Amino acid sequence: MKLTILRLVFAGLFLIGAVWATVQQDFSKVEIKATNVRGNIYMLEGQGGNIGVSIGDDGILIVDDQFAPRAEKIRAALKQLNSGQLKFVLNTHWHGDHTGGNPVFGKESTIIAHANVRKRLMIEQKRGERVIAPLPKEGWPVITLESSLSLHFNGEEIKVIHFPSGHTDGDCMIFFTNANVVHMGDDFFVERFPFVDLNSGGNVEGLIKNIEQIIAQLPPDVKIIPGHGPLSTLDDLKKYHRMLVETTASVRQAITAGKTLDELKKQGLPEEWKSWGAGFVPTDRWIETIHQSLTAKSN
Repeated sequence: MKLTILRLVFAGLFLIGAVWATVQQDFSKVEIKATNVRGNIYMLEGQGGNIGVSIGDDGILIVDDQFAPRAEKIRAALKQLNSGQLKFVLNTHWHGDHTGGNPVFGKESTIIAHANVRKRLMIEQKRGERVIAPLPKEGWPVITLESSLSLHFNGEEIKVIHFPSGHTDGDCMIFFTNANVVHMGDDFFVERFPFVDLNSGGNVEGLIKNIEQIIAQLPPDVKIIPGHGPLSTLDDLKKYHRMLVETTASVRQAITAGKTLDELKKQGLPEEWKSWGAGFVPTDRWIETIHQSLTAKSN
């Protein structure tokens, strides 16, 4: 039992180290790529989470803002799309690769997020031995929601809807209603196992439920901006949902059969999902996450 606990601790520290290494890299070498999603909606890719952009006569609205050292390049990319003023920043959740630019952009725009995002950005967060400092006040959301709100901006209603206990406890998905585009934040990783932050209220079964609800709401021709990965379709999201269901079922069946976590790792997951472990979250870590999420209720 002690050996298993130690392995979990070291796996967690390894994941934390990977995040920290990403934050510490040379941002000057990363360029911002802009992709037209549909109409006046764009996606910016750089280092960190994908940024959604709405441009038009009312100015500019962005969804997430990556890391602070990327802010000037993000600003330059926005100017290439529209000369208007940045009016709003919407945060899909609290993680630094999506909110790191808040202290920069918050000085010139209004930041909006779920109430739990503000709470976490205001205070110190701990991940094992790593301490994540609170953001300065300029980076805190000044408008918060509990369930949903709407912005009427650039000729359409932009709906911000909270989906609880998925990736974190503060996840919001952003619906650009006229353009038929949705930004899903880190509730959606493209053909990669997701990072479910159990320490921040995330839950694997909650994530499955949220994705199922989203799929039921989306039209067939929707364009989806994921938290990480390329611009996607409804079919991509359905495949992701099937992965979540099947890998979780595999782990649940093994737990019911009395298998240990080490045995689960040795058993692995269905062959179809083997390549999904090549991303930020390797297969062993995804198995651990499912196991911890499913067994937490009984502990």
